[in-house]
Amino acid sequence: MANHRTDTKGATVKVTLVKSPIGFDRKQATTVRGLGLRRIRHTVELKDTPSTRGMIHKVRHLVEVE
Repeated sequence: MANHRTDTKGATVKVTLVKSPIGFDRKQATTVRGLGLRRIRHTVELKDTPSTRGMIHKVRHLVEVE
């Protein structure tokens, strides 16, 4: 039986970079790159997993989530 927190059943989340990571902690810039975001207003669609949610939470002041 699958864990209800990790079984996403194809759910995705759209993440858009709205603010530059320049001037913030270097770890946050690395997290933005890890999410696949390359430039401002770049949008990626990611699988909705706990690890992805954690990355989004770490840079929530730089991104917009749909």
